[in-house]
Amino acid sequence: MMRKTILILTAISLMAVSISCNREEVDKEKPQIDLTILGAFPINCDTLYFGETFTFKMLFTDNIELGSYSIDIHHNFDHHSHSTEVSECQLDPVKAPINPFVFINDYSIPDGLQEYETSLEITLPDGDAKGPYDEGDYHFFISLTDKSGWSTQKGLSIKIIRE
Repeated sequence: MMRKTILILTAISLMAVSISCNREEVDKEKPQIDLTILGAFPINCDTLYFGETFTFKMLFTDNIELGSYSIDIHHNFDHHSHSTEVSECQLDPVKAPINPFVFINDYSIPDGLQEYETSLEITLPDGDAKGPYDEGDYHFFISLTDKSGWSTQKGLSIKIIRE
């Protein structure tokens, strides 16, 4: 009798654990990068300026929880494409890079958020020890990852010049 009771309690416990595991929400959606918010910057075809600071402003959303984002700014002097935008920008003639600007940084998003509006100040230096950075066509590439590992990207074409 005691053995039968233990078997029944064990079976009930296993069923309860199995049911609770099945109720956990499984993330099946990628996070979203919203460029339509008021004051979003930069957007496709914008111009940035060496030696100046701008505010990176976008809205990130996810159905469960956001994780982190990264920004990659690199030259597009050869007209390669990462663009995720429909509109095309006027490009300068193809040229070989001499001293191209490169910016790659990762940023965390506070835990527990489903929505996060960036307000990140980024300064574009005028140059480095090699001299002034090359002006022209660049890509502003944003990658957003949620806590489950899903990611989405936005590739914007921009110009970086001197004023």
